[in-house]
Amino acid sequence: MEKGIKNISLAIKNYYSYMNQIVTMPDFFLDRILMLQSQEQLFQSIVNKIRVGGGSIREIPTVDRKGGNAANIAYSIAMLGGRVAFFTVGDKIANSVIETTFQKFGENVEIIISEGMQGKTTSMELYENVGGDSKVNVMLSDVGDIADFGKARVNTEKHMKILSRADAVIVANWASNLKGTELMKFAFENSPKALHFVDPADFQLRKEEFVEILALLSNKIDVLSINENECNTLGSSLGLGTLLPWQSYSREEIRDAALKLSKKIGISIDIHTKLGSAWSNGKESEVVLAIRSEIRTLTGAGDVWDAADIVAYLAGLDPKERLTFANAASSLYVRNRSAESPSLEEVVELLDRINM
Repeated sequence: MEKGIKNISLAIKNYYSYMNQIVTMPDFFLDRILMLQSQEQLFQSIVNKIRVGGGSIREIPTVDRKGGNAANIAYSIAMLGGRVAFFTVGDKIANSVIETTFQKFGENVEIIISEGMQGKTTSMELYENVGGDSKVNVMLSDVGDIADFGKARVNTEKHMKILSRADAVIVANWASNLKGTELMKFAFENSPKALHFVDPADFQLRKEEFVEILALLSNKIDVLSINENECNTLGSSLGLGTLLPWQSYSREEIRDAALKLSKKIGISIDIHTKLGSAWSNGKESEVVLAIRSEIRTLTGAGDVWDAADIVAYLAGLDPKERLTFANAASSLYVRNRSAESPSLEEVVELLDRINM
């Protein structure tokens, strides 16, 4: 497979030689990550404190960092060597954190922040059961003014110029944005040359509305990227049932889920899961198993996958190469204790080392 690895690297570097910006929007969050043990131990600790009238649960490892789907995707694309424009909302604190986070990329990153309040999230990373080896993350969020991020926040002359030239436009976290449909319609209509990519985040509470907007905007959305939970929510909403049974699905079921969903909604589907990832355009489908690795961090893994997926789309990789590249990027991320997105060189080195 060495020839294939070299082709992946060359295709991406060739794309970088003539690329325009990749636009991401709209969410930026200030994240606090709590590294917990099992849910049973967490609940028992809470119950014990309630019984004595409250108090502190101490010695929980905690990490503070930038977050938000669009912010993480922008950062990960920049780490892979791409050029990014990031549209978001935030206050002076958000401005300072974003500037500090992205300054190392220099002119490769352009940021436009409208005035308002960024989101805030507390994310709990924990094992599902005592002694288990399967980690999950549960996020508690205040979405701030991300809930009101419509076309009025991206219609300046500068925004419009960037959109008109963009290679790709990514609208993330539709689920948190009550004006998300308006934003997608406006951003996609004003970026005629771009790949239009949507990662809705957990839309369980707005699932009927999301199905409606997929039908409304199917001719404007090129790629819908979802995880296994979102796959099941969408499948149930479309009358397809649970496509990926909890913790017991196979690689073929991931492939079949992508195919069924794409046929139903008329949009190309990318599904990323713990077991592997799949793509379908409603006629063809492909699946690639995940690269096994020790899980040290989870929050943001899907965003890293999306970033690598988008870069690979624009570089013209075929579906199997693209899924393989995205899987490798997310594998490097989850095994990194610092939750740092990988570089292009690191991704290619991993693929070379495991002979993918």
